[in-house]
Amino acid sequence: MITGKNYIGNNLSSEGNITFKTFNPKTNTQNDFLFTEASDDEINQAVQLATEAFIQYKNTSGIKKSNFLNAIADEILNLDNDLLQIYKMESGLTIERAIGERERTIWQLRMFANLVKEGSWVDAVIDTSQPERKPISKPDIRKMLIPLGPIVVFGASNFPLAYSTAGGDTVSALASGCPVIVKSHPMHAGTGEMVASAIIKAAKKTEMPNGIFSNLNSSGIEVGVNLVKHPNIKAVGFTGSVIGGRALFDLANQRKEPIPVFAEMGSINPVILLPKVIRKSKNKIAKIYSESITLGSGQFCTNPGLILGIKSDDLTNFIQILANEIVKIEPSCMLHPNIIGNYEKNKAKIKSQKGVSVKAEYVNDVSKNFGQQVIMTVEGETFFKNTTLHQEVFGPFSLIVQCKNKEQLHEIVKNLEGQLTGSVWADNDEEIKYKSIIDTLQNRVGRIIFNGVSTGVEVCPSMQHGGPYPASTDSRFTAVGIHSIKRWVRPVSFQNWPQKLLPIELRNENILKINRLINNELTLNSI
Repeated sequence: MITGKNYIGNNLSSEGNITFKTFNPKTNTQNDFLFTEASDDEINQAVQLATEAFIQYKNTSGIKKSNFLNAIADEILNLDNDLLQIYKMESGLTIERAIGERERTIWQLRMFANLVKEGSWVDAVIDTSQPERKPISKPDIRKMLIPLGPIVVFGASNFPLAYSTAGGDTVSALASGCPVIVKSHPMHAGTGEMVASAIIKAAKKTEMPNGIFSNLNSSGIEVGVNLVKHPNIKAVGFTGSVIGGRALFDLANQRKEPIPVFAEMGSINPVILLPKVIRKSKNKIAKIYSESITLGSGQFCTNPGLILGIKSDDLTNFIQILANEIVKIEPSCMLHPNIIGNYEKNKAKIKSQKGVSVKAEYVNDVSKNFGQQVIMTVEGETFFKNTTLHQEVFGPFSLIVQCKNKEQLHEIVKNLEGQLTGSVWADNDEEIKYKSIIDTLQNRVGRIIFNGVSTGVEVCPSMQHGGPYPASTDSRFTAVGIHSIKRWVRPVSFQNWPQKLLPIELRNENILKINRLINNELTLNSI
């Protein structure tokens, strides 16, 4: 079922001379499948097909796009256990995790299928003419969102399904009317090829244009770089490291025609524990965070990597309880030797900093590529002065900062880099006393959580998954939920155009029965 080839539109191709294999971190062995990296010619072919497909696909009706997205979901489900087994072989993750991630992928596809079928997402706005207005007559102006063009999506290492080949970036771009070229992640190229085959089957069944989707293999950075530099690519979606995301962002802005890069990158997801709640609920919170920090071996962009509190006996007791709880949890396999290698390197870097002490570390023997969880602590003044301690350690790790008082806590929060999430734990109206700190935290994050954990990203319209840099390259957009579609579109106004030449969404008769803002009134009515 795995060919190791690239999907150049509907066709399989392997013209390149660079090959590679994926790796099973659980068995610490290479998998058998041999993949061929896309050649420069294959990259150009894929982009050309996408450019041609866009001419037709951008005008495809919401109903037809909905049928396409639902067909992708059906075809992924048809891959059944074969997909789950490849996922497991390439990630070291469990079958249960594979099933859960597949369910999320299917849910995203169905969600966007419903969105485009209904159609109001185009944000149609109509201001009718007022020819008699004095002193200057008012023209007829109508506006809606239209797709940008061919999009490049980079598969994510930590989510082989939900953030990769048919993940949120791909699905939202296809929903918007943009063809997609996926730069498959080399750690799970087999999973990527299987999902790509499902997308191609769905495209053929629903009579979508050839080139609406391509899947390119890559063992390094060259394929991705060449895609971003291609003049016909109009935007990029990326989930990964700050270094990788920033490199793509810079590359895209160096082009003759700069394009947007929507990158979700690093985050340490600070947690603020206020004094009263620690005094009352230290055991409960310690238990919750021991599980959150180690969930999935800490390989989530929302892992709570920083805990902030004000020095007290209660905080000291909490640290000890958390230390005791976290070492009770059996370590789990990380995604790849490179990922655990970086985890160990970054963990050692933090440990070597002056003033940092280890409060808990799993030290029993573990299998190869299993991440051993660590809790470290540091004084607030040391953390504030040493920005090395602010960096993400991707894995089962968290640093506890003991602030000397409320003022120091505020100053630390104010100087944090942008984050995907921030959490506040409070009790008995304690949040009122610390309102200025909470307001400051809100200014640094995309999602702020009250008395809960950041791990777990609900796929729903109100979810904001993005934040101030370096959490993401543009904090105005989300990578999760229906509003992620707005990354791949731009608004266009039509002034004084004849009815028959207007997009159907903007004509007087509301044939699609969508919500439109007409002369400042939101309505389903026709004009």
